[in-house]
Amino acid sequence: MNRGASIEPPALPVSVHAPRPHLARRLALTAAAAALAACAATPPRPEIAELQRQVTETERAFAKTMADRDHAAFVAFLADDAVFFTGPVPLRGRQAVATTWQRFFVPPEAPFSWTPGEVEVLASGTLALSTGPVRDAAGKLVATYTSIWRLEAPGTWRIVFDKGSDACDCPRGP
Repeated sequence: MNRGASIEPPALPVSVHAPRPHLARRLALTAAAAALAACAATPPRPEIAELQRQVTETERAFAKTMADRDHAAFVAFLADDAVFFTGPVPLRGRQAVATTWQRFFVPPEAPFSWTPGEVEVLASGTLALSTGPVRDAAGKLVATYTSIWRLEAPGTWRIVFDKGSDACDCPRGP
């Protein structure tokens, strides 16, 4: 054997952990493309007019539960943390509101009805106010209501606050 000749070590197997710059670059580009695609896939927030239309339709459907005598449908519109000012002490939570309002669904005829008169939505698109007249079974104006709705999922509004005020034949100021 020739001691002066260099002996090359045997070739080592390629490790799966060996750095592969081209693979790292490809992974980075793929991740960046996926992130951009996710941003592009996010639907744009609806315009205020569309949100107002949604809340108006939701308020009408909510009122229809009373006309239809459908207590279960009424309860489905309530947020879990809803607060209703029905009596001297606010009702807190879906169950408290559902239990107290059950009495309004017992008679075969609805004791009152309501319709949205005005609807406004925050610029964030997450909260809305609905207000309008409340009429007795004969159609006489007896109160006005004000409700606050929260967007809980795209197109799903739930009522979080509700308060009525007695109607008044008070003279208006100058």
